[in-house]
Amino acid sequence: MLLPMNRKIPTYATVVLSLLLLDLVWLGLVARPMYAAGIGHLMAAQPNWVAAGLFYLVYALGLLRFTVLPFGAGAGWREPLLTAAAFGFFAYATYDLSNLATLKGWPWSIAITDMAWGSVASALAAGAGRRVLLRSAAAVTPEPGA
Repeated sequence: MLLPMNRKIPTYATVVLSLLLLDLVWLGLVARPMYAAGIGHLMAAQPNWVAAGLFYLVYALGLLRFTVLPFGAGAGWREPLLTAAAFGFFAYATYDLSNLATLKGWPWSIAITDMAWGSVASALAAGAGRRVLLRSAAAVTPEPGA
């Protein structure tokens, strides 16, 4: 979908911020004990903030390009959200299954939970981006008879 930058940038920013907030809750509160118990021996004392920032910027760009922008206003919500969930599943599966294949002691429980989380977080972030995109479209669409 060809859109002016003034509609893409707020949509992209929404996807990035949604992913950040979701992961802040997930990694900081909900799943922290599971990760500490399962892979605590692999975790750094402090995250590499540059790498983390690049992940969110790049991943959000992928979500935007492949799951938000391709679906017009008439597409409804089901297909874009399912596409985003699939995108998240495949991306997180690549990471987790590679870790299972190459790292000694990577727990299946973390891999499965992480793949499910990737699906949910991706669908939620893409949904938030889609909402902003559709609202911006409604704001620039003239009303009938105007």
